[in-house]
Amino acid sequence: MNSPPVVEWTEADEARSARWRSENGSPPPRRIVIADDRTKADDAYKLACEGTALLWRGDFHNARQLLTALARRIDRRPRKTPPADVTQAFHLHRAAQNQRARILGMLLVPLDASYAVPLHRAPDVREACTRAYGPPAAPEATGSAGSAPPPPGTASVLSLRELLALIGANEWRRKGVEIPALGGDRIHPHYGVFSPARGEYVDLVAEAPLPGQELAFDIGTGTGVLASVLARRGVRRVVATDQDPRALACARENTERLGVAGQVEVIEADLFPAGRAPLVVCNPPWVPAKPTSPVERAVYDPGNRMLHGFLSGLADHLTPGGEGWLILSDLAEHLGLRPRAELLDAFARGGLTVLDRHDITPRHPRARDTSDPLYVARAAEVTSLWRLGAAG
Repeated sequence: MNSPPVVEWTEADEARSARWRSENGSPPPRRIVIADDRTKADDAYKLACEGTALLWRGDFHNARQLLTALARRIDRRPRKTPPADVTQAFHLHRAAQNQRARILGMLLVPLDASYAVPLHRAPDVREACTRAYGPPAAPEATGSAGSAPPPPGTASVLSLRELLALIGANEWRRKGVEIPALGGDRIHPHYGVFSPARGEYVDLVAEAPLPGQELAFDIGTGTGVLASVLARRGVRRVVATDQDPRALACARENTERLGVAGQVEVIEADLFPAGRAPLVVCNPPWVPAKPTSPVERAVYDPGNRMLHGFLSGLADHLTPGGEGWLILSDLAEHLGLRPRAELLDAFARGGLTVLDRHDITPRHPRARDTSDPLYVARAAEVTSLWRLGAAG
């Protein structure tokens, strides 16, 4: 097992080090300076843009204010007129988002061995960190500062932006997301697992006619929302698969909460479980682009790996007369990232035929936000449930 990454800096003329935490896989910053309540926003912004991170030692609330000030300075920068080519506009938008995230990620905060933030007026984040990172490891004996990488159970450093994301995700997990297709019951997403807040795709699965009620596979179950909808619709056994340990734990917890754990078996698998089923459901990532964080893997999938994997293997996992339900937005088509002909060709190469298609338009606010650089594509978006059968 690889050792966790370590971040190093000098403070009070002493070499320091701590475990580096970054859910998006960002490497430890090479240069770190100490910042506190006396640090000016303009100075912090200049350092962050140059690639120097600031380790905060002042008041926690002031750190949040500084992060807001950094964001304002980024947003005040002159914006170029979006190019007419929507594909180019998408790539420029993603690049701008990544640059913004990199700059804001330069403001760092410490965590002690118990996941407490040793700063004045800091909130209690131990529950949020435990749910994201797992229980704190037991302390181990350490050498002098800088003599060896910090072992498990020692202090760590992460970006304030990531810590705030942990706090927000924990609130989502506590409150849950109301799902009309579940009669108003709630799904509680875990950190790093895509939330079904945008629920039109769930409505499609709740309304499409079932080909049978004996067995269904839910491929890439995530929170378990679609498996739970199928169980509530009367499917007697649902096998839900995922590869992400967080998603597996999340789906099991949600099916237990909803009282359908007796019908839904959650297992670890790369796409399909063994065997065949009358119904195989999959809601793969919709956009063929590189994700920059764990939760983005539910939206972005380079080369449409999951989509093509599902379509190429579907026919071999359907019982005679069975259906595969592919839930897919056409946003990638409007962005020029995946033409409709490529999707139809993937159906044919997988030995599949289209039995029917159910469409729904998005209800999320960005579809109506004319200031969004991708507004034209978002406004035209349609989410479809493709009912597929084995050809011949």
